Amino acid sequence: MPCLRPTSARRFRPTLLALMAAAVLGACATDDSDSSVAPAPSYAALELNIAHINDHHSQLEAFAGTELTLDGVATQVDLGGFARLTTLFKAQQQAGTKNLLKLHAGDALTGSLYYTFFKGEADAKMMNTVCFDAVGYGNHEFDDGDGVLKTFVDQLLGGGCGTTVVSANVVPATGSPLAPTGTPVHQPYLIKTYDGVQVGIIGIDIAGKTTNSSRPLATTQFLDETTTAQKYIDELKARGVRHIVLLTHQGYEADKKMAAALSDVDVIIGADSHTLLGDFTRFGLSSSGAYPTVVQNRSGETVCIGQAWEYSKVFGLMNVKFDTRGAVASCGGQASLVIGDSFKRKNTAGTFVAVDAATQATLSARLATDAGIQVTAPDTVAAGVLAGYTAQVDAQKARTIGTASQALCLVRVPGETTNRSGGVAGCESANTLARGSDAAQVVAEAFLRASKRADMALQNAGGVRTAIAAGPITMNTAFTVLPFTNVLVELEVTGAQIVAALEDGVANHLDSAQSNGSHPYAAGLRWTLDLSQPKGSRFSQVEVKNRSTGAWSAIDPARSYVLVTNDFVASGKDGYATFAPIYAAGKFVNTYLLYTQTFADHVTALGTVARPAAADYSHQKVTTKAGVVLP
Repeated sequence: MPCLRPTSARRFRPTLLALMAAAVLGACATDDSDSSVAPAPSYAALELNIAHINDHHSQLEAFAGTELTLDGVATQVDLGGFARLTTLFKAQQQAGTKNLLKLHAGDALTGSLYYTFFKGEADAKMMNTVCFDAVGYGNHEFDDGDGVLKTFVDQLLGGGCGTTVVSANVVPATGSPLAPTGTPVHQPYLIKTYDGVQVGIIGIDIAGKTTNSSRPLATTQFLDETTTAQKYIDELKARGVRHIVLLTHQGYEADKKMAAALSDVDVIIGADSHTLLGDFTRFGLSSSGAYPTVVQNRSGETVCIGQAWEYSKVFGLMNVKFDTRGAVASCGGQASLVIGDSFKRKNTAGTFVAVDAATQATLSARLATDAGIQVTAPDTVAAGVLAGYTAQVDAQKARTIGTASQALCLVRVPGETTNRSGGVAGCESANTLARGSDAAQVVAEAFLRASKRADMALQNAGGVRTAIAAGPITMNTAFTVLPFTNVLVELEVTGAQIVAALEDGVANHLDSAQSNGSHPYAAGLRWTLDLSQPKGSRFSQVEVKNRSTGAWSAIDPARSYVLVTNDFVASGKDGYATFAPIYAAGKFVNTYLLYTQTFADHVTALGTVARPAAADYSHQKVTTKAGVVLP
């Protein structure tokens, strides 16, 4: 008989593999007919289809007037809308898609007036029109504490869908809202059976970001992501489960890093970084990698990674085939933009108007052949559920508070790969420019206007959630851009402490692998930033603007300044460790000004909002981590 080779075995530890190799080679050297060597394990081949979304952030309505490039022409469409996602999930079931697994990778909550007014109820009802198999926690599920999250989970689990909330590394204390009787309301994993083959789905939430950037109870533990994932992979292996899907909320880069550190993981469906994967250049959008992204785990086996952008805009569908060794044989699929069937293009006057019927029919037919985009009608049941909530918020949403004379683009870190303002006219290259986030810059200016005594204002990039398109600004815009419940506080800090805090904000994402939402933006404060340098050497030419004269001068390390920021940053969250002891000692003034209302007041006072003057941007010059000087 032929000699067995150890490389054909699946999921054996290296030491065992070496012993098997020695045994096999020894047997081959003495007697090729020796049949005492056990054959490599064999498993039933399996095809799995994973439909998934993430980070919808209470964005239940479509983004009207989003500009995409369709057939080479700038075209406005309605992008996203949760009811359209429901249509696509149901279509997979109705089409009899084989072995369908439906997943939501977290951050269902926070981001629109639907959350402001209903605290997750509207989201749970809409999610139950899909009936997800498993839902993971994101960090923003904890924004209003464990009690509000418990209510959301109850509403989700009480929808009659059989959904399981999975989160292996979140450990609530007995008697707390998430474990009122000692047993958590979530499970570490879910086991599904397809064609007689078991598949394990393990939930992992980002630990540091959730504790630093949200408001979980101090008694709720967030365990190490990688260690916990391996622990439960091993537990599932011991139960005979050979195929492992991780449902993570920790970001695309962290997913790739985790895959390389784990054995026996096959698929990672991720979230948190709002990453668009796939080639969307034909639609005028940039992305951060392939869909699926294919990497290798610690054992050298294939791992398929997927993520579906943000805000109900994209539907992910991954196809994974497992061979008889229990390993991934192939993975494919598509993340697809989800749009409505109405299209607007510019007329001879340069105004976007509805296309004629013939153009609409031709365009719809052409797009039907492109897997990267789905022209989709809202599901009637889901649309009906949403309508019951919409009427209650329309009056507030519709109130106009001002106008943006030009688009205020959203960027976290200048030079980042994914354009977070994709589809917003005027923001096509915003992520490649040194100035970074117009929206965060204007928010910081609103803070400075609201404070009577501050010399400067600071805002973390992640606290600003969306770009602002040119045109009317409504109260809904304000609550969508700034959806949290932060208030403004004033800190007395030295110039040296300000610079140290700026270094903190950047080091949080560059050095500590935490959220890049910590990246700083400021009003009345500007700098040169070199991301290729180590912490302590990244910021130079830091200058302060005199509020009375408008003159800029070098920051004085020894001088005391008044800084206004949100209470989240002031308390040392998002990595701003320099501020933490100042805040803890009570050396701050709470203005009790809600930061969202402060922004709304700023827009109302100005009437028309534009991008700041070039000299007023906090980022005056930026060199990327790769050493590229941005324009």
